[in-house]
Amino acid sequence: MADLSPAAQAVLDAYRSSHLSINNLAAALRAAADQVAPPALEEEFHDRNQALPLTKMVEIRQKLLAIAAELEGEQ
Repeated sequence: MADLSPAAQAVLDAYRSSHLSINNLAAALRAAADQVAPPALEEEFHDRNQALPLTKMVEIRQKLLAIAAELEGEQ
C-alpha cells in the first residue's frame, strides 16, 4: 500500500472507524467539494473571475477532490 498524504490518511483513518465503503467515502468528499465550489463556478474562475474568495473555494475543492482520488487509488 502506497503512503498517503496526511490529509488522505486522516480521512482513511476516520473511514476505518466507520462502516462506510471507500467508494462511499470518496463520493461524500466529492459532494462536499461541490458544496464548497460548484463545478460551474470553478470553470468561471478559470475563464475570467479573479475574485479571492472564489480562488480559495476552488483551492479547497481541488484539495478535497485530490483526497478522494487518492483514496480511490487505495482500493
